Amino acid sequence: MLELLQQGFGAVFSLNILMLMFVGVAVGIVFGAVPGLSATMAVALCLPLTFTMGPQAGLSLLVALFIGATSGGLISAILLKIPGTPSSIATVFDGGPLMEQGQGVKALGVGIVFSFLGTIFSVVALMFIAPQLAKVALSFGPHEYFAIAVFSLTLIATLSAGSMLKGLFAGALGIAVSTVGIAPVEAVRRFTFGFSELNGGFSMLTVMIGMFAVAEIIKLAETGRHAVQGKAKSVSMKHIKGFGFSLKEFREQLPNAGRSGLIGLGVGILPGIGAGTSNLLAYIISKKRAKDPHSYGKGNIGGVVASETANNAGVGGAMMPLMTLGIPGDTVTAILLGGFLIHGIQPGPLLFVSQGPLVYTIFAALIVATVIMLFMEFYGLRLFIKLLDVPKHILLPIILVLCVVGAFGLSSRLFDVWSILLFGLLGYGFVKAGMPAAPFIIGFILGPMAETNLRRGLMLSDNDFMDFVTNPIAGSFLGLALAFVLWQVFSALRPRPSAINEILRT
Repeated sequence: MLELLQQGFGAVFSLNILMLMFVGVAVGIVFGAVPGLSATMAVALCLPLTFTMGPQAGLSLLVALFIGATSGGLISAILLKIPGTPSSIATVFDGGPLMEQGQGVKALGVGIVFSFLGTIFSVVALMFIAPQLAKVALSFGPHEYFAIAVFSLTLIATLSAGSMLKGLFAGALGIAVSTVGIAPVEAVRRFTFGFSELNGGFSMLTVMIGMFAVAEIIKLAETGRHAVQGKAKSVSMKHIKGFGFSLKEFREQLPNAGRSGLIGLGVGILPGIGAGTSNLLAYIISKKRAKDPHSYGKGNIGGVVASETANNAGVGGAMMPLMTLGIPGDTVTAILLGGFLIHGIQPGPLLFVSQGPLVYTIFAALIVATVIMLFMEFYGLRLFIKLLDVPKHILLPIILVLCVVGAFGLSSRLFDVWSILLFGLLGYGFVKAGMPAAPFIIGFILGPMAETNLRRGLMLSDNDFMDFVTNPIAGSFLGLALAFVLWQVFSALRPRPSAINEILRT
């Protein structure tokens, strides 16, 4: 392990990869900090750029974008009281009041440091847990993979949004769209309607760019020039030592950070839930366990610590199912899956056997990108504050052009450009209907996996479905999937206060 990790750091510290990571972290921070942009959009837009790069350089760039954008949301959350990303919603609750009280540097310093610690914690956990999990996954067959895919789809559909029916519909629609093209077993054309371009189905990249980047552009274009956005307040760095808070305050927050890091890691491992949930959950628990819970929401650094530690700890958590099972943990890792496939690499348990040096290069890239993020966010703060003032009616057309170029560069086909516009309209329809996009995307990715392994499993068992139930691992995952559905139905019949109401209630 140490030898492979040494090789990984050796690859990352090559000049070209290191420069790519500096650029990736900087761009990621901007996408995380500017309200309306996101980590998903940043990774989706830069994915086509990795076509001409090697796997090590391309994946290092993508994880640098992931790290920078996940943490960058704290900048606008504190300075503007607008979360740059859903993972920074809870940061607003105490970061904003701290800024108003003249303690903006302390809020930013706390957020940056504990973002760093949360990410490092999750990467270390990923390094030690993922290889062991991959060894177990090597014994999995079609029955187990089908059951895991069903379990993942159930989690996404039931937990990604407030409405179970909307989540289920979005997931089912994603699976339906994934069936377009030539069937994986019989090689029969399905739903192509005579278009030869659809024989291979819709490209993952076009779906990602359309559903997230183009849909977001259309949504933000509704307000355009007339959008009212707060102006970032000036932050004075004079007479500030270190990161703006004392060693005593740091030690006092370590139990809170440890608890929040475990929450972020655990929630991140569950496919489809993501940091948008973990930061709220960590905030609620931090508030309940605090000695002065009434100070939360009024400028308590514990709230910033809980939110930022949890959402960044989700990075390693989301990478775990991607690298060990080939199942993305959230929408960003879904696009990272596309990055692997572009270079002919199939994530899963065999990845640790066949591509050991690459795996540890990714581990090294995560660590190095986190260190770059720590210093770049603090010392580049003034620059990032200015970027928050760029008008959206200037920014969005540039992003749309990049979307079109990325889609066309995939296969040099105008069909892919029309595809991103089609999925952009579909994503905009999801926004208007209040439906989550995550179940659709993960359904699109996991649909072929579930279908292929179902067919293979039935072939092995002479079309006897009971083998899926009697198999210990497959039966356990199918049982868990059923339990989640029943639990969600029960919860819908007995509504409880929402997470937001729980937070705001004092």
